[in-house]
Amino acid sequence: MDTTTRVATVATIGVGVDGSKATLDVALRPSGEPWRRTHDEAGIAEVIGRLPPLAPHVLVLEATGGWERLAVAALALAGLPVVVVHPPQVRACATATGRLAKTAALEAAALAHCAAALRPPRRPLPDAQSQALAALVERRPQVVGRLTAEKHRWQQALPAVRATVAAHLAWLEQALAEVAGARDQLRRASPVWHARDERRRRVPGVGPTVARTLLAHLPALGPGSVKHLATLGGLAPLNRDRGAWRGSRTSWGGRRHVRAALSRAALVGVRHHAVLRAFSAQLLARGTPQKVALTACRHTLLTILHAVLRDCTTWQPTLLAT
Repeated sequence: MDTTTRVATVATIGVGVDGSKATLDVALRPSGEPWRRTHDEAGIAEVIGRLPPLAPHVLVLEATGGWERLAVAALALAGLPVVVVHPPQVRACATATGRLAKTAALEAAALAHCAAALRPPRRPLPDAQSQALAALVERRPQVVGRLTAEKHRWQQALPAVRATVAAHLAWLEQALAEVAGARDQLRRASPVWHARDERRRRVPGVGPTVARTLLAHLPALGPGSVKHLATLGGLAPLNRDRGAWRGSRTSWGGRRHVRAALSRAALVGVRHHAVLRAFSAQLLARGTPQKVALTACRHTLLTILHAVLRDCTTWQPTLLAT
């Protein structure tokens, strides 16, 4: 094999890394070579030591609820081309090749196949500050949910346990205040974040919680494309056609935090936002179902926020025409 062929072969190597709580399963493509290491700093260091000589063109991991973060950060710091993909993409890739069973080794092989066949493009990974902000934004509804549940328990609690429930309520309220304080302090530490957050909050219907959620989970708002942002937020109407049959367009998928935040903002906006209120009334007068009209209002609100941040200006009704 000459040098040109050898370099081309090396450059097409794809690596799949399946991370669980205890182990890291690694598979190479096209050789199919697998190996397993512990999911800790020592195991990740071994993986990093073996991969650079292979010069892989991409390393693919799937999002596993946070278990992949340590490995992704270490691999990225080592200068390796890391891409994080959604689990449904990996499962669809495995199913397409006839692999119905699911084990850690098989998932690593499916990730390696996905890396070699699809070559998913690399995207900028969030820095430590952005990850911290996202964690604080996600933590707030978790604490609020526990707080609401304890308030309901306190109303029906017997005297024997009411004191403990009240103590837990006080602790949760303190925890909620600490989370909000840390989140706002982190936001104010960045002049860019602070300015973008203030512009969002000037749009009617967008409160502090919605603004913080968009700041953490939709950083591309403003610089990106509206169509791409709608897809990321699960607001883009997707076709469902086959032959001569034309199915109804539906929006699904996307980032659930963004979709939920925009839903809350649209519900408020159709009552207090002049443009959204008129737009919603127009759709309903045409016979559009209420849920479809609300989805359209969410998309319109996203377009307004995009225009505000893109042009670095405050909200004006005429921005919708741009």
